[in-house]
Amino acid sequence: MSKYTKQDIIRFVEEEDVEFIRLQFTDMFGTLKNVAITKSQLGKALDNRCMFDGSSIEGFVRIEESDMYLHPDLDTFCIFPWRPQQGKVARIICDVYRANGEPFEGDPRYLLKKEIARAKALGYSFHVGPECEFFLFHVDENGQPTTITHEKAGYFDLGPIDLGENARRDMVLTLEDMGFEIEASHHEVAPAQHEIDFKYDEALATADNIMTFKLAVKTIAKRHGLFASFMPKPKYGVNGSGMHINMSLSKEGRNIFDAPQGEQGLSREAYYFIGGLMRHVKGMTAITNPLVNSYKRLVPGYEAPIYIAWSATNRSPLIRIPASRGEGTRIELRCPDPSANPYLTLAVCLAAGLDGIENQITPPGEVKENVFEMRLSKKEQLGIESLPADLGEALKELEKDEYLKEVLGAHISKKYVEAKRAEWMNYRTQVTAWEINEYLYKI
Repeated sequence: MSKYTKQDIIRFVEEEDVEFIRLQFTDMFGTLKNVAITKSQLGKALDNRCMFDGSSIEGFVRIEESDMYLHPDLDTFCIFPWRPQQGKVARIICDVYRANGEPFEGDPRYLLKKEIARAKALGYSFHVGPECEFFLFHVDENGQPTTITHEKAGYFDLGPIDLGENARRDMVLTLEDMGFEIEASHHEVAPAQHEIDFKYDEALATADNIMTFKLAVKTIAKRHGLFASFMPKPKYGVNGSGMHINMSLSKEGRNIFDAPQGEQGLSREAYYFIGGLMRHVKGMTAITNPLVNSYKRLVPGYEAPIYIAWSATNRSPLIRIPASRGEGTRIELRCPDPSANPYLTLAVCLAAGLDGIENQITPPGEVKENVFEMRLSKKEQLGIESLPADLGEALKELEKDEYLKEVLGAHISKKYVEAKRAEWMNYRTQVTAWEINEYLYKI
């Protein structure tokens, strides 16, 4: 049931002196877009009559069928706390529709809503808590981002060693002003790397919150003269940034992953959900780790998960079961990174888990040893496979997974793979500074 009505939104705009409203949506590749209107056009927007040219958005539609409409989700209305206090700016997140009134099948938000509806038909609600990491870098004299930082802080360090502490504090306060419940924030392992964790929520709200989070973090960083980067691996020799996804399913208000009498305190559904994730994760990787750069993070030696295994006792496998039980029982998928489209990522995670439950896919046994230190022969003995090593391999795995392609739909499957394959081929043709330094003088 909706929190707000059209009349509520109109009243908020008048009472709060809002002058501009940004109608936001997310493209297939996780880039936030918007159409800005003045309050004089608010009634038109609330009646779903705000149109834009879909052919201008990569991965949307051809020029012959370009008229698209934005349908605001009224419950996402929010005033930006960093904009002027007179003539304020607000936003509403929108769904994308075709001119004939049907939802646009290339809208990632629509895709997630479809999977949520499928779960609901089975009696489930899907809750997700993300762990979003990012870097804070200096900008150059032209205001352009660099990968330069003067700090040398590490995991859980504090000021004055942590030079980003003040910026991170302002980010937390701004996010709380926007309705986020911030559970923790801290410096991460690498110099200039940070993490801010916000409370889990229903999946659609969480995906919306991830997009809002990234916008707020980048905006506040800029106010501090810094650049916030969600690039998975911006610097060689240090840890990259992940976006671990913590998931649970509820039925009739109870967390169904929790089973005090079950092995490890987990229910059969929890094990089947793990089994579904493990079956489909190779194909999912093109979604959860969508950039060429994503695979520079997924390498041995930097704590990033690369081995397809699960554990309730150590952090080295791909899937971890945190110690909390009861309502806190959850499954943590550790491979996604913050460049991923959160709507597509949560959709494929839910779809894989539901496939596990519906088809009772039993996962292999728990791996209790540190997989990073395990001998190759032992991994082969246990049948532990690795995630795709690069974007090209990940795309091949996605194309092999008929179930995931059906979940994504024909439009997204085709357009996404085409664009990502072009990105991969463009990368493969580059000659890098490493190659010149390594080979030029030798050959």
